[in-house]
Amino acid sequence: MGIQKRLVGSYFVVICLTVLILEIILNVSVRYYYFHNIEETLMNQAELSASFFQQYFGDQDLEEQSDRLLKGFASHSDAQVQIINVEGRLLQDSNGLQGDLTMTENIDVQAAIKGQPGSWKGADPNTAEAIYAVSYPLQANGNIVGGVRFITSLTETIHTVKQIAVLLIGVGIIVIGIVTLLGLLLSWTITRSIKDLKQAADQMTEGDFSIRVHKRYQDELGSLADTLNMMACRISKSEQLKNDFIASVSHELRTPLTSIKGWAITLKASEVSNQPLFYDGLDIIESESDRLTHMVDELLDFSKLDNGRIAVHFTSVDLTELLQHIGRQLTPRATRQGISLDVKIEEHLPVIQADENRVKQVMINLIDNSLKFTGSSGRIFITAHTVPGKVVISVKDTGSGIAETDLENVRQKFYKGDQQASGSGLGLSISEQIIKLHHGELRISSTLGKGTIVQFDLPIE
Repeated sequence: MGIQKRLVGSYFVVICLTVLILEIILNVSVRYYYFHNIEETLMNQAELSASFFQQYFGDQDLEEQSDRLLKGFASHSDAQVQIINVEGRLLQDSNGLQGDLTMTENIDVQAAIKGQPGSWKGADPNTAEAIYAVSYPLQANGNIVGGVRFITSLTETIHTVKQIAVLLIGVGIIVIGIVTLLGLLLSWTITRSIKDLKQAADQMTEGDFSIRVHKRYQDELGSLADTLNMMACRISKSEQLKNDFIASVSHELRTPLTSIKGWAITLKASEVSNQPLFYDGLDIIESESDRLTHMVDELLDFSKLDNGRIAVHFTSVDLTELLQHIGRQLTPRATRQGISLDVKIEEHLPVIQADENRVKQVMINLIDNSLKFTGSSGRIFITAHTVPGKVVISVKDTGSGIAETDLENVRQKFYKGDQQASGSGLGLSISEQIIKLHHGELRISSTLGKGTIVQFDLPIE
């Protein structure tokens, strides 16, 4: 069963139950109101009549005065009035009913001749008409001498109660109809958005991430549509980055392989006596092999980081010695490119607990990026200083810098702001993860055309 049917069905059942309960309560209340008012009215008239008799006729014979009493009682009421003696025999009736009838079969009369007010609702034995009767005892000198009975027809009252019940039922049906229509409309607005989301999700499962969900309302489903659209956008972007990465890595792998193969063929065909050519070829093969190894290492590191399988092994690390060693290692390359590489380290840097190889990997990645994007006559500064609780290490260059639009994305895997640059685009992403494993933070700031500063901190324990 679909969501729309379940929603409408639930609304319909709830509203029907609610209307049914209200109908029962209202109908019972209306019926009680009308019949209770009739009882109260008749009871008040009977009580006033009994009080009048006790005050003005208490010392006279009831049977002798019954005609006068009937005229007096009936003149102030539209109900049928009866005078009954203590034996339950009918003395007078305002409707002309003959006397000498025994009334003791009526429970209200039985109560009255015993000294208690009584009421009875039922059908008239002669006309079968619904009636309501109230009997009240008549007292003289503290003794029960008879009773007065007021009888009224319930035909009009029952007709009125039925009309009100029909009206209430009609209103209830109209309410159910309106609520059902509103339920259909509400469920349609909900299911329409859900159908849009499902169709978009189905297309995404087929690999089409260009689809976007139309946001119909500013509600939870609208927020879900925004989330789904954002997810599709990010997946599309990740797919594009992946494709660019594959193309870039394919090119990066092909270039050194072509160079290695070319030199292998050249050396194979050349004379061994040509020593300069032979050694130049070996140097290039070695260099290109190192380049391939570095790329493969980056891919392996990324795979481990992505699967959470990379581990760091903490040992005591002398940062001063480590940074100076890295500076000496990369100075020759910087010199060949006409770049000045300066290492400025605060004296007495503390020995920290870290994975020396991983920290070295991060530094080489950062300096390698600076060397790629810094032109001849440029400068690169490696600095380190302490702040409370940590050591801050910086790599600053005077290179081309990073555009503001690219600055937010450079840490993403596979991202390369300059598609012409060499490398896999994983260096910064891997470096950031390594720093996080050391409980530190990597920060990047850059100005296009002026240079870039990359900082990271390592805690002092």
